[in-house]
Amino acid sequence: MGELVIRNLTRRFSRDDGSTLTAIEEVDLTISQEEFVCVLGPSGCGKTTLLRLVAGLDLATSGDILLDGEPIRGPNPKVGIVFQEYSLFPWRNVLDNVAFGLEMMGVGREERYHRADQYLELVGLSQFSRSYPSELSGGMRQRVAVARALALDPVVLLMDEPFGALDAQTRNLLQKELLEIWEKTKKTIMFVTHSVDEAVFLADRLIVLTTRPGRVCEVIPIDLDRPRDRTSVEFAQLRRKVLDLIAQPKCTLQ
Repeated sequence: MGELVIRNLTRRFSRDDGSTLTAIEEVDLTISQEEFVCVLGPSGCGKTTLLRLVAGLDLATSGDILLDGEPIRGPNPKVGIVFQEYSLFPWRNVLDNVAFGLEMMGVGREERYHRADQYLELVGLSQFSRSYPSELSGGMRQRVAVARALALDPVVLLMDEPFGALDAQTRNLLQKELLEIWEKTKKTIMFVTHSVDEAVFLADRLIVLTTRPGRVCEVIPIDLDRPRDRTSVEFAQLRRKVLDLIAQPKCTLQ
């Protein structure tokens, strides 16, 4: 479970002056079960729009999104999402934040708190279950957001630059922790980032989008074994290869 198929996907927005803005156009992509894919591209190329469509938070102008053969036409409990902004409720403690989605689904109190405890342990925050978001660091808040998404047991996890606002040291640490979580949970992950270094460290494949309207410019397999060493010659060579591909005219010209 967890195969995503995106077929001929286009999203256009109407402007106040009557014109239209095409955010993404004719995107075709298949993400396999348990695969970790990173989406790269320049600002404004439609990466977040693509994620919102897959999450069912927006509707395509044309095209299809299928999860295990079933169309996505709205929010789906099989699809979890983590944004760059933590979006935690400041008046709820950590445990209650993680249990929130389960509460909305009607899961009983004992079961939802049991599951919330399990995922807090998975992200290493069991001892902070009674703390409030204001008492946590940025990295800890993002761990809570990841736990909240995983508590719903989605088959696909979407992540929209979840570490973009963090300092470099915390970002690197959470990247390693995310890979550990992925290996334990076997979720399909679609991860948006601006960082080539982050993408090469995390992904099985990179999906490079063009400038707006976003189209798939290049699909790049990452053949390095995990755990990956950012200081290795092989890592540096692959990072340079990706940067060179992104700079090609076919990816940068509208």
